[in-house]
Amino acid sequence: MKVLAATLVLLVSSPAMAQECQTCLSADACVQTYLKAVSQAQREIKQAVREWKQSLDTKASRELFNKGAAALQVTMESQVHSELERLKECLAKIK
Repeated sequence: MKVLAATLVLLVSSPAMAQECQTCLSADACVQTYLKAVSQAQREIKQAVREWKQSLDTKASRELFNKGAAALQVTMESQVHSELERLKECLAKIK
């Protein structure tokens, strides 16, 4: 019976003792600081990835636009050249 009573007293007093234990308090504080740091780092990483993707999309859009504009210019020059050749042929037939 004494063992049961002593065990019961120990179980009831352990949380109170743990709250007063400086090592436990330090460990809790350390864990809380770590969790805050990890949470902050995760938020910053997500933001950095988001910004990187936006930058990449903007850069890709710019490159795509430049390539498209260059291709369009080449096509238009080719069409103009083709039309000039047809006009020359027509003029040659008229003479």
